[in-house]
This record gives sequence, structure tokens and C-alpha cells, in this order.
Amino acid sequence: MKKAQPRPASAAAAALDLRLPAAPRSIAKGSSLAALLGSEAVECLAHNLVQAGRGFDATAFRRTANEGLAPLGITQRGAHLARALRAHLPPRYEEAVDVLLRSLTPPLTATDDLGLGVFFYLPHVCFVSAYGLDAEHNGGRDPFEVSMRAQYEITRRFSAEFSIRPFLIRWPERTLARLMEWTRDPDPHVRRLCSEGTRPRLPWAQRIPAFVRDPRPTQPILEALKDDPDLYVRRSVANHLGDIAKDHPALVFEICERWVEGASAERKWLIRHAVRHPAKKGVAAALRLRKRAR
Repeated sequence: MKKAQPRPASAAAAALDLRLPAAPRSIAKGSSLAALLGSEAVECLAHNLVQAGRGFDATAFRRTANEGLAPLGITQRGAHLARALRAHLPPRYEEAVDVLLRSLTPPLTATDDLGLGVFFYLPHVCFVSAYGLDAEHNGGRDPFEVSMRAQYEITRRFSAEFSIRPFLIRWPERTLARLMEWTRDPDPHVRRLCSEGTRPRLPWAQRIPAFVRDPRPTQPILEALKDDPDLYVRRSVANHLGDIAKDHPALVFEICERWVEGASAERKWLIRHAVRHPAKKGVAAALRLRKRAR
């Protein structure tokens, strides 16, 4: 039986006084991404969690979150703040996630020019990946459904492409099945996660060794999204194929040769983008595909 889609958290958010830290559209020379998770972000986290969870000790959280934060890089700060969240949210993972989801600002309504403010939710994805895999953090109960619900909502505001990967490594069939369902979701941020999160060599993220060796398990997702109405999603499909081409170029050329038959202008762009790197190296099959996809 098909599972019901998770209920959105935006209705509750609209009734709360939730905040996001100020953030630039891009990183200026001389500054770093780490600044996105500085004292203002800690303050917004504390404020939003007080709004979402009665009894949340904002003062203690700020103290834990700020201690040792300054020298850390952006990814280290995400993990550090996730540990601070763990120390001050309810001990049972499911209850902690409920508070986190109530603290989320409304979902994104655009898919381009998002700026850097979305990195505010890096601690949230770090929290899911660190504590959402093991039943020991959830009172002995399987945390899979709770984690999928969390990632569904987080990806609508940032991206769960980093946190979904440990689940693909631990439970590949189970997680791929859920992502396949989400390829039909009305939210393009959710559909993009299905392709972006399963990339074998996603930048900044841990690789998925099984998919590096054999990328065929992700092919149904790419097939489902190759003609997605949103460029944001199609670009991810193209980049996913580009990842695969680093290890299995013949497979990518075969997929693109099949896709180019009767292709729309949008799919032709996807194909050209997917094989651009081997084409730059003069690989004949890639050059031929780019010519056919004009």
C-alpha cells in the first residue's frame, strides 16, 4: 500500500515568530561560509526552539552551542551545533525531531537564487544523520520513518542531500524505495533530493561506495526525473550522470544515446550538460552525443 506523504510543517510555522539569520547572497572575498553558523545563527536557533518546544532552555543551549564554535569550519559547526541540539532537546529522537520540525520556517517557494541563508539548516541535517539511524537513540524503536519525515521537511528549506546518504548506505533498498515515491512529489526541492542525494560522488559529502561500483540502482530515479518540469531538478539529473561518467562512461553514453531519441529541447540540454566533461577531454562518444543533442 502506498504510504501517505508527510504532512507539511508550514502551517504551524506560520503561527510562530520564527527567525532566520541575515545571510549574503554569496561569500565575499575575505569571508568564509563558517560565518553563516555564528552567534546570530545560534541565537535564531535558540529563539525558534523556544517557540517550538515548551521548556526549552535557551540559555543553556546558547552556552553549549557557542563553546568551542569559533575555530570550526562550516561542516564542523554543523556537527557541533547538532551535538548541542542533542544535549538540550528531548532525549528520545522522535520527540526531538518533533520539536525541530515545529521550529522550521516556511518552505522555500523558489528554486533559484536561494542565497546562503539556507545553510542555517545544516545543523538540522547533521542531527538527523548523527542520531536518526540507530534505534538506541529512539527508545529502541526503528527511527527510519521519523528520519524520512524529518528529511522531507528539511529538504524543502535547505537540502537533505547530505543526511540522506548514511541511510542509503545503511538501508539502500528501503531508502531508494522512499526516494522513488518522492520523484512524484509536487515540491521540486523534494524531487531534486531524489537525484542529488543519490549521486555517487556528491561534492562535500561522503561517497556511496556501492553506487560508485554499480550505479544501476539509481537509474529508475533518473528515468523518472529526466523530463522533470523544473530545471533545478533536471540539472541534478545531469550532474548525477556526470558523476557516473567518472567511473562508468560507457553506461552514461548508452543512457544518453537512448534518451536523445525524440528528445525535447530541455532533455537535449540535460544530455549536453551530462557529458560535458568527457567532451572537453575529446572523448568521441561524448562529442557525438553533444552534436546529436543540439
